[in-house]
Amino acid sequence: MSEQQTAVVVGGSTGIGRGIADSWAASGFETHVFSRSRPTGDGSELLQWHRLDFRDLVAAQAVLAAELPDRIDVACYSSIYFTLRRENFVDVVQTDWLDQFDINVHGLFLTLRATLPALRRAAPGLFLHVSSEVVYNAGPGRAGYTATKAAASALIDSVAEEIDPAEVNFVQTLPVGMVDSPGIRARRPADFDYSDYMIPADFGPLAAHLAATRGRDHASDVLVVHEDRTWASVTDGVPVSQSRPLTTQG
Repeated sequence: MSEQQTAVVVGGSTGIGRGIADSWAASGFETHVFSRSRPTGDGSELLQWHRLDFRDLVAAQAVLAAELPDRIDVACYSSIYFTLRRENFVDVVQTDWLDQFDINVHGLFLTLRATLPALRRAAPGLFLHVSSEVVYNAGPGRAGYTATKAAASALIDSVAEEIDPAEVNFVQTLPVGMVDSPGIRARRPADFDYSDYMIPADFGPLAAHLAATRGRDHASDVLVVHEDRTWASVTDGVPVSQSRPLTTQG
């Protein structure tokens, strides 16, 4: 790139968001990560961290207003709240229900409102949203997660209809299977085998491609990333549901 460009990843300290942030930083973008925890490990020195917690929406909005860079060429929303275990709807506590909406939906709303002016000035900017197979596969034990991720996906689709692709391209992505991340590990037993799980870096090639093209060839599409780091439109096949009946909590 002849001039350094700027990337923002909200929810980029771990998980898929971290894979995307690392990819953009490695591609030469000045990369800002907004998240509750500081990025650590290899590549973290390339990421500029800003503490952000959508469980306090007023404070989160103030952080975005004060700390987002003036220039934003590409942005990603990957903040997520699963809850600590799968539970049937009748067992879900109200705090978990509200936290899922604050982080999975309202945080996306605040991020869109805060980043869109700069993305439109980039012309075209890219907004990448990390979605989930639950949008297409309702199932037991994940009512709040399913409701919030479906709402977030629909929000992206609606905003994409309102903004000229010459200004901003909107793309959504999701994994074909489970991804090894701290959030997932908090829900699994200590001796769980993650060898068949995807890893955050599997999203690196897609992130690099979308940043380079600003998503022009995938505008308004939902892209499923596979274990071999290739991707395809969700219209070519919805990932297998990760839902399962709850016989025990977990």
